Amino acid sequence: MMRIVLIGAGRLATNLGLALKDAGHEIAAVYSRTFASAESLATAVGSYATDNLSSLPREADAFIIAVKDDVLSSVIADSVKGREDQLFVHTAGSKPLSLFSGFAHNYGVFYPMQTFSKERHVSFADIPVFLEASDEISLGRLRSLAVCITRSVYVLSSEDRKYLHLSAVFACNFTNHCYALAASLLEQHGLPFSVMLPLIDETAHKVHELHPCDAQTGPAVRYDHSVIAMQRQLLADNPTIQSIYELLSCSIHEMTLDKN
Repeated sequence: MMRIVLIGAGRLATNLGLALKDAGHEIAAVYSRTFASAESLATAVGSYATDNLSSLPREADAFIIAVKDDVLSSVIADSVKGREDQLFVHTAGSKPLSLFSGFAHNYGVFYPMQTFSKERHVSFADIPVFLEASDEISLGRLRSLAVCITRSVYVLSSEDRKYLHLSAVFACNFTNHCYALAASLLEQHGLPFSVMLPLIDETAHKVHELHPCDAQTGPAVRYDHSVIAMQRQLLADNPTIQSIYELLSCSIHEMTLDKN
């Protein structure tokens, strides 16, 4: 069992904290800039809540920083102070290990690649966790922590993790935005987004068995000019969405040609 301090109480911290607690680890404290958020997570994991970094424990097996990217550097500087010999890790996919350099002596990255929400708790068992550390001892400790909650553990450098995170933006964030665009078009014509769910589910299931290039269908694959021109015209009142449609159609067709 490890004694863990969670610095952050957002979506990732909430799901990770619950997973670590369920795996038998002790959550010694939870910090958030908003005390209500810290208290909510602390209650769920049987811990102590605070909105003051200086009041966190001085020692723990790991201090896990799960905060927004734009405040990560300042939180590292403030939380490590007086705890330089402790193990600190961040959970950001797009931020390098080197953020800890000059602050902590032992540090790492613990990046679970998944989309999280506070309302929907996910099982960590199949979520890939990507690790990086300043030294082999820290890496071993992070690996021991990771294998308690998931079957998929990888060691990955900061440079390679940047491309992993970029790929996740395409696979998750951009895909979800396309869902939002589809929902908007449907709602304008009195149709519920739920009519898309069987299609979405089949597409997602298909790429478990086929390479995404082989699973691609639609008018852009064969570049059906008449259909593409007609659909482009339907989007004439929204140039931004029309441009997205045109760029994606061209990209799909180019990738199809490259594959063949």
